[in-house]
Amino acid sequence: MDMEAMHGMAPSSAAANGTAHRRHMMMMHMTFFWGKDTEVLFSGWPGSGHLGMYLLSLSVVFGLAVLIEWLSNCSYIKDSADHVAAGIAQTALYGFRIGLAYVVMLAVMSFNGGVFLAAVAGHTLGFFFFGSRAFNKAPPPPPATAYGKTTDLPPMSCNC
Repeated sequence: MDMEAMHGMAPSSAAANGTAHRRHMMMMHMTFFWGKDTEVLFSGWPGSGHLGMYLLSLSVVFGLAVLIEWLSNCSYIKDSADHVAAGIAQTALYGFRIGLAYVVMLAVMSFNGGVFLAAVAGHTLGFFFFGSRAFNKAPPPPPATAYGKTTDLPPMSCNC
């Protein structure tokens, strides 16, 4: 039974057959698709028919993925730093990195093929520049702790 009829209102002809409500809703994809008409992270962004805004959204996802890899491989906390202050800074960086990783994951959940490729390319390029041996000019420093830590944050991979 129609909600308007239940509340004693006369149903309009468009609402009676449900077409008015469906015209204003964007279909959510549950499989990968290709195209610039999608929503990434925010309602209405990048919007339909805006190639420039779609490319901007791909650039944002790419940049966030590179930033995640940079945060995963940087080392700013000195060994001589106060342990409590270093722990707080490390925890804050970890929370920031995980938050960015979730934002990229939510963008990929738009199921747009271009967004997926931008996220994978950003993580790949970020790892190449910040995590691989390609740009290490010096041999890796000796482990800072007994756990073999060379970066401030633990790796994002599963240690299963």
